[in-house]
Amino acid sequence: MLVSGCQVFSGSEETGHGLMGTGDLGLIIERATGSLLVVNTTSHSVINRIEGLGDLSHASVVYSRDARYGFVFGRDGGLTKVDLLTQSIVGRVIQSGNSIGGAISQDGRYVAVSNYEPGGVKVFDSKTLELVADIPATYTRQNGEAAQSKTVGLVDAPGNRFVFSLFDAGEIWILDMPDGAENSKPEVTRFDAGKAPYDSMITPDGRFYIAGLFGEDGLSMLDLWDTDAGVTEILPNYGKGEQQLPVYKMPHLEGWTVADGRAFVPAVGHHQVLVADMNDWSLVDKIPVQGQPVFVMASPDNRRIWVSFAHPKNDVVQVIDSQTRKIIRTLEPGKAVLHMEFTPRGEEVWVSSRDSNRVTVYSTHTLEPVAELEAQKPSGIFFTSRAHVLGL
Repeated sequence: MLVSGCQVFSGSEETGHGLMGTGDLGLIIERATGSLLVVNTTSHSVINRIEGLGDLSHASVVYSRDARYGFVFGRDGGLTKVDLLTQSIVGRVIQSGNSIGGAISQDGRYVAVSNYEPGGVKVFDSKTLELVADIPATYTRQNGEAAQSKTVGLVDAPGNRFVFSLFDAGEIWILDMPDGAENSKPEVTRFDAGKAPYDSMITPDGRFYIAGLFGEDGLSMLDLWDTDAGVTEILPNYGKGEQQLPVYKMPHLEGWTVADGRAFVPAVGHHQVLVADMNDWSLVDKIPVQGQPVFVMASPDNRRIWVSFAHPKNDVVQVIDSQTRKIIRTLEPGKAVLHMEFTPRGEEVWVSSRDSNRVTVYSTHTLEPVAELEAQKPSGIFFTSRAHVLGL
């Protein structure tokens, strides 16, 4: 039975939920209106709408350790702290001209933002949003001129570290934040990464940071347990000898899947999902799919891989069995599918369809829709279970 959940309440006292925890709450980005929906995953309901968050055309969210506060990174450089229980903005700073995501430190003290303009990473106190560190992404061009690079692929790593890539400089940086000791300061370590790293992910154990390279076929990997080894190349020339297609939208590597000892990776410019053996990072398979993959995500039990796509074939989601590596279902959630998010224990997945103005909830067991929620040009979906997951 498909249930529609589209009512928006005017305040937490009117939700009918009374006192509630944040464990089954989440935020949905309404990108065109600069607003958020606070949703309840158990009841498939919209609790409230929060407005006034600026440009959310490429927005993402991380959560405080207690999962009460969401930190929203807007494309206009805005960093906004929202309270899910009161459904209100409790702090907001415009920290750059153009930002592209962020992360929260392992201990929850620091929120870092990755910037295109002027280029670099800024780190803020998660309680007050006061600036703690400003790390310009400076490098030297081949002609000797000094410049600042766009920063991308920012993730949190164990030990209160942030790791990110410099698109223009072709580097990966590790930022070690102070541990609370007197006179401790942020420290930066730099590594050569390859040509034009565009996005990245960190493996669930926090060991490997992997950056996709837009300028070449292949990926760069940094072992955070053994940084003396530097960056190594994995899956080299995976597209060599094949005709590469125009890239309409860059894949999101944070949506990579690690399942059954293998990594499932979106191929840039190809209608393929790559499968790598994580023991030696060799390429073991190429799964043909209907379009250029953007998100390649595993359900929490790792049994199925869910794939979304770039324009123009972005109205479907394909589901792959992780053992047979075969497509078992093609779903049609709506027009312009942008994001998917699994509920904390994986019984459902929520899928946003921007141009259909809705979010469709699917059972991961039956692969059938169970609910729909109305939303204004929805994009990213972020549940509070992310508060307890590394690299998200």
